[in-house]
Amino acid sequence: MVFKNRKLFWVVFSILICLNIIAWVVVWDLSQPRFLEVVFFDVGQGDSIFIETPERFQILIDGGPGLTVLEKLGQEMPFYDRTIDLIILTHPDHDHLFGLLEVLKRHEVKNILWTGVIRDTAEWEEWKRLIEQEGADIIIAEAGQKIVLSENIYLSILYPFESLENKEVKGCNNTSVVANLVFEGVSFLFTGDIEKEIERKLVEQNVDLDSDILKVAHHGSKTSSCSEFLEIVSPELAVISVGENNYGHPHPDVLANLEKFDIQVLITKELGNIKIVSDGNNIKIQ
Repeated sequence: MVFKNRKLFWVVFSILICLNIIAWVVVWDLSQPRFLEVVFFDVGQGDSIFIETPERFQILIDGGPGLTVLEKLGQEMPFYDRTIDLIILTHPDHDHLFGLLEVLKRHEVKNILWTGVIRDTAEWEEWKRLIEQEGADIIIAEAGQKIVLSENIYLSILYPFESLENKEVKGCNNTSVVANLVFEGVSFLFTGDIEKEIERKLVEQNVDLDSDILKVAHHGSKTSSCSEFLEIVSPELAVISVGENNYGHPHPDVLANLEKFDIQVLITKELGNIKIVSDGNNIKIQ
């Protein structure tokens, strides 16, 4: 009887010690100095970008073509955090959509922003089923929307120019959500897979594109990154999310164009995850 009581005591004591350690880990994490962090995940031939504000508002833009995004999120989010505040699907192509299906199955998602376009694919059907099941607030992207993340951080939707909800499309690169993340004096431009046609329309309509960091459209395809667009955006840094592929991404013409404008280029295929940290005035690559 004494042996059993001692054994029970040590089991309970060990559990209490573990819970105490976990509590201190959480307190330590919450007490750390915070900055805006934007991580361009290396998910192969696809896009996935994780954003966390100083107030710990978390955004995931696209999910890449496989399950790698789950591993990447595990590296950036505390083990006890299973909630994502906002998911953005720029457009429902496999290399942007698939990973989000798995994220939805494993995380609680509070808000989802996407275009609402209709695709005739099994992945699109699964996406629709999962977001309805999730119960998150659904936002249909349209230019002019401003999503305030905190007192000094906001996300502006620049494209599509009008709602695309329930519109059937075949190729959907040019339906991609284009968004600008602004934190005081620093801004990031996210472009999905838009092509030169949409880049030029954004320029022609005098959309405020000026940004410090550009996510290069369509993995550095020659169909995107026209000179007129790059000149107006005038970024210091350009990030290309790309993996091994048979498409010639990033295309030499795109790289030459970026060099022509003296834009520093970072490529996930070469560097792995690319994390950019900002205090609202300065940026640092980690």
